[in-house]
Amino acid sequence: MSVAIVIPARYGSSRLPGKPMLPILGTSMLERVWRIAGATSGCSRIVISTEDQRIVDHAKSFGAEAVLTSDSCRNGSERAHATIKAANITEDAIINFQGDAVLTPPWVIQAMIDEFEKSQDPFDIVTPATEMSEAAIEILTESKKVNPASGTTVVFNKQHNALYFSKNILPFARSKGFSPTYRHIGLYGYRKASLERYVGLEPSPLELTEGLEQLRALEYGMTVRVVIVDYRNRTHASVDAKEDIAIAEEIISREGELVL
Repeated sequence: MSVAIVIPARYGSSRLPGKPMLPILGTSMLERVWRIAGATSGCSRIVISTEDQRIVDHAKSFGAEAVLTSDSCRNGSERAHATIKAANITEDAIINFQGDAVLTPPWVIQAMIDEFEKSQDPFDIVTPATEMSEAAIEILTESKKVNPASGTTVVFNKQHNALYFSKNILPFARSKGFSPTYRHIGLYGYRKASLERYVGLEPSPLELTEGLEQLRALEYGMTVRVVIVDYRNRTHASVDAKEDIAIAEEIISREGELVL
C-alpha cells in the first residue's frame, strides 16, 4: 500500500500567528517536522498544506513540496483531505502529521505506516497510543485538576480497534493489574476513501461533548486501529503557546535531536 504524509501547517494560529515558521534552536518548527517525516521509510510523498503563501515560500526554502488549501478547513483532517486534490495525491493512504509536532519521534509515524502495510484485516483510520506508567498516570491526574482537558486516553479491543477515546482517564481502575492505561497521541492515518467519508460526516454528539474529533469516526461505525508505540524515554510535549518554545528547546538540548 502506498502512503503519503500530509503536514497541515496553518499560519493564522489565534494563539501564535506564524507558528510553523518560528525557530526552535535555529530551525523552524515546520522544517523540523518535515525532517521527522522524511526519516521514515515506506512513504512515497511528503506534502506541506497551508492556507498562506508565506508558509509555501518558507517550505520551498528548505526543499519541501507545499500547496495552498482553503482557509475554511476547520481542522487538520479537512486540510489533509483538501490536499489530495490540491496536490493530486494518488497514494492509497494519507497520514496527517501536524506542522508543530516537533517532539514526535519518527518511529511513531513509522508504526502507522507499517500498520497500513502489514495489516491483514481492514481498518479505516490508524492512530498511535503509548502505555502509561503509574508515575505518568499520577502526573496526568494532577494535571487534570488544573486543566481537565489535558491528555486523552483510549481503550481498545483485542484486535486493537478503538472502543472509546476520552478526556477522562480510562479505564477506571477498580482493581489494578488487569488493564494498562494508554495515552492517545493525536496523529491519524486514513485510507483515502475513509478520509473522504469522514470529512463528509456531520459532527457527532460524543465528539461535541468531549471535543474529540476521532469520536465522530467511532459513532458512525468506522474502524480506528490503535498502534502501541514506545517513546523510548523521549519526552512527549506540544507547542501551543510562545512559552512552549523554550520548553521544547530545553527538551531537545537535554535529550538530543530526533533527526540529524
